[in-house]
Formats: sequence, structure tokens, C-alpha cells
Amino acid sequence: MTLLQTLTALMPVISVLVFLIILRWPAKKAMSLSLLITALMSALFWNIPLIQIAASVIEGWVIAASILIIIFGAIFLLQTLTQSGAIAVIREGFMSITPDRRIQLIIIAWLFGSFLEGASGFGTPAAICAPLLVVLGFNPLAAVSLALIADSSAVSFGAVGTPVLVGINRGLSDISASQLQDIATTAVSIDLCVGIFTPLIMVSILTRFWGENKSFKEGLVLWPFALFSGLAFILPSWIVANVLGPDFPSIIGGLIGLVLVVGAVKIGFLVPENVWVFRGDKEEGDKKKADQEINSITKVNSTKTNIDNDNDNDNEIIKTSKKSLPMSITRAWFPYILVAIFLVLTRVDFLPFKSLLASVKITFDNILGTSISNSISPLYLPGFIFVLVCFITFYLHKMNKNQSFTAIKKSIKSMLPTALTLAAAVPLVRIFINSNVDGSTLSSMPKELAIMVADTFGQAWPLFAAYIGALGTFISGSATFSNMMFADLQQATAVNLGISENIVLALQMLGSNAGTMVSVVNVVAACSVVGLTGKEGSVIRFTMVPMMVYCMMVGIVSMVWLSF
Repeated sequence: MTLLQTLTALMPVISVLVFLIILRWPAKKAMSLSLLITALMSALFWNIPLIQIAASVIEGWVIAASILIIIFGAIFLLQTLTQSGAIAVIREGFMSITPDRRIQLIIIAWLFGSFLEGASGFGTPAAICAPLLVVLGFNPLAAVSLALIADSSAVSFGAVGTPVLVGINRGLSDISASQLQDIATTAVSIDLCVGIFTPLIMVSILTRFWGENKSFKEGLVLWPFALFSGLAFILPSWIVANVLGPDFPSIIGGLIGLVLVVGAVKIGFLVPENVWVFRGDKEEGDKKKADQEINSITKVNSTKTNIDNDNDNDNEIIKTSKKSLPMSITRAWFPYILVAIFLVLTRVDFLPFKSLLASVKITFDNILGTSISNSISPLYLPGFIFVLVCFITFYLHKMNKNQSFTAIKKSIKSMLPTALTLAAAVPLVRIFINSNVDGSTLSSMPKELAIMVADTFGQAWPLFAAYIGALGTFISGSATFSNMMFADLQQATAVNLGISENIVLALQMLGSNAGTMVSVVNVVAACSVVGLTGKEGSVIRFTMVPMMVYCMMVGIVSMVWLSF
């Protein structure tokens, strides 16, 4: 590649670093300018025909529409539960398990999020867990950043094993079922040494940047419980991957982890005596205590008056008491339970629901006469499940028309900024991916970048292989697509260098899961759900270092593995 061609290939990465992270522009502005620059440079220096660039933009809009369906569903679910009062009950339920914000973060983002990732993928964990954290009182920036960091290890087997069964499998021209299984078990074995530290990293970031004392120490002191929580998910995932294959490690691991960790909290196992809370929690606690004292004094002074008026007010008191009673915790959580059940039922192959929903397609073949094609299966998207559950919730929570319409109106209103951002960000990605031109000596931009990196690092390649997987997810927003895009390159590099193919492909899997932390598409989606549009660069600043550290750690573990 020439210098200008290299700059063209790097433009999607450079644009994020410069516009979003350094200049701190909102994604809508940053990605629009990046799209324009990349399109012009692709035409001038990569010699991509204008008709192929235009087709890539249209394909990007098709994909953006599917992402918007998911985002709308997530926002609609949150607004519905807010209007019904369920969110307030859920908040109290978590506070009754533990008031410790560090442990709440682990339970919601790491364990519940891992289960959702295993059941659905498609960015569902951050879209659901981030708003849950916000309603619990977490800072929105913290909620999004930490939910994205948590959504890492589970991505290797997300959406019922799709990154392996589709990504790696289709990314390689010839692979046996036994080799695919070995790659999957190798990946989770490496992650057993690395992923268990993710909860500890999360709580340390939480206490350092959003704690009253701005201290890493307040997070690190939780290390026994945090490591137990990491192991509670990854060890069952390792067992399931070895026994059942790559379909269910994240689903079953997430469920077992939830049971183990919540049970541990209930009996105080490894739970520190000092409860860590936000400054606002202390102020709220002081206010509640003062209110209780005032109410106590008022109650004493008004006892005689209340006795005199008892007979007149009995009926009114009974009505008010019934009206103020909150719904049960089970009823409040039931929409989320329905989401989980429906996602699992519609993702497993041995039931008819998956093929039935996926068969409803809107297809765009040979866009503008090019070889570029794409389709949407709207009923198969998690967003459809979210919307369906919302309408069921209208009935289950006995919501009136005003509450229902308010939820719909607020959800639609919040979509416009996100739609504009995705209308630029996703076409940028598609131009980058569809950059292979017939008759050209160059391959696509991502493959040329990967080849350049592989040629540079030689025998040290295992230290850097995961970063290629992360690059693929960072650009495309999908671990599955990253594996499809780079699996053959990773395999060829391993063969040429005489390194174990399975270990290098496992590193590709692990890198692709780490890339979800910084994927522009995922960041934009998560920000939109919690009303943080325009702060995407701030989120990536928090998630970039954990992503880099994770890739470095799996590389080091693989080098140690190869040395034996």
C-alpha cells in the first residue's frame, strides 16, 4: 500500500480517535465528516467505483435500520417499566439484595448482561443493563461505559454461539467440527486466566472515577468477591463449552453465575463489611432519616385528632393504602423474565420459532447493480421481542392509555439523534468492508491492514492477534462479522509462522469480544438508550484502556501456553 492508501484504510480508526476522543465532538458530527472524508479518499486512492460507494451507503442504511429497531425496543421497554412503576420496585429490590454499588454493578452488568449476551447478542446487554444501572442511581456515563466493559467475555459465545458457529465457521473455507470445538475450548481456557479479572477492573474504574474519594483502592479491596464473581461465570462457561459445545456457555454460565453470586451476597460470603455507596446515597439516607423523625413527631402530635376522625376516614384510608401498595418484585421483573425466555426460545435451532421469525425478510439484492446485498429479518431482531413484551406489559401492569402513550411518545422522540448518527456511522463501516475491487491488486481495507500488521510482528504475532479481532468488531460492531472477516487471515498467518492455528484463531475470538467495548455502533446504541447522545467519545475514553489491556493479557497467556 502507498502512504495515501494506508491513510485511507486507517481513516475509520483515525476519525474516531481524533474527532470523538481528542476533539470530543458528538458522534453525529464526527461520523458525518468521517463518512465524507472516507468516501472521497476511497474513490481517489483506493479506486473504489462511485457506484460501489453509493451501494455501500445504502447497505449501511439498511443495517442502521435494524440497529434502530433494537434501540427503539430497548428504550420502549425502559419507558414502559418506568411508567408502570416497575422500575421503582426493581430499584428497591436490588437495594434489598445489597446497597453496595460495586456488587450491584457486578450482578447487573457482568452476570445478567452475560446471560443476555448469550441469549441474544446484537448489543442487547448494554441496551438493557445500562438503563437499569441508571435507574438504580448510577451516573449515565458510568452505566454505559461499565456495561460495555462487562459485555466482553460472554461475547465469544454470544447469540447462542453465533460468533463461533457462524463467524469462525464461515470465515474459514475448510474446518471440521472437532477443530471448531477445539478453537472454542481454547478460547474459553485462555479467558479463564483473563476474564475473571473483568469484574475487578469494572469496580475499580467505578470507585476511581465516580466515587466520592476518587480511589482505585476502594474497588480493589473487593478483589476476593470480584474474582469469585468472575470465576462464577467463566468456570461454568468453560465446563459447558467442553461438554456441550459453543452454543450455550454464556447463557448457562450467566444463569449459574447469577445464582452463585446472589446467594453469596445473601449469606455474606466474601462480602466486605464496609458498604460502598455514592455521595448522593448518603445525602438521600440522611434526608430519609430526617423525614422519619419529623413524621414520628407529627404522628405523636396528631394521634388524638386521628382517633376522633377514625370512623369518618376509614374507607378513604383503605382506598389510599391499596393504591399506594407497590407491585410485587416478581411482577415488576416479569417483563425482563419474558424477554429472556422469548430470546432463548427464538434462538435455539431445535424449536420452530427461529426459522419462522427469520423467514420474514426484507431483502435488498445487488444494490445499484453491484454485488452488494443485504436483508433485514425484523421479527428475528431482539427489538421485536422488546416491543412485544412492552405490549404484554401494558396488560400485565394494568397501565392506562395515558401511561402507554407516554411510553411510546418518549421512545420515538429520543430516536432522531441516534438515527442521524447511525446514518453516517454504519455506511462508513460498509465502505471500509466493501473496499475489495475486482481487478485490483489490493484486498479489502481491513485485510490489507491486518496483513501489514502480521508482516511487521512475525513470531510475536500471538501478542497482537487479538487486536486484529478487536479492530474488526470496533469497525463492524459485530464479533461474528469480525471473525468472518479475519479468521482466514489469522489461520494463514499462523500456518506461515508455524504457530498453532487453533490458538491464533482463539485469540481472534477473544479479540473480537474485547472490541465490543469500543465499537462505535454499540457505543452509539447504548448512549441513546440512557439519553447520553453526544457523549460517545467520553465513553470510548473509558473503555479503550480495558480493551487494550484485555487483548494484551490474552496475548501474554497464549505466549506462555505456546512455550510449553
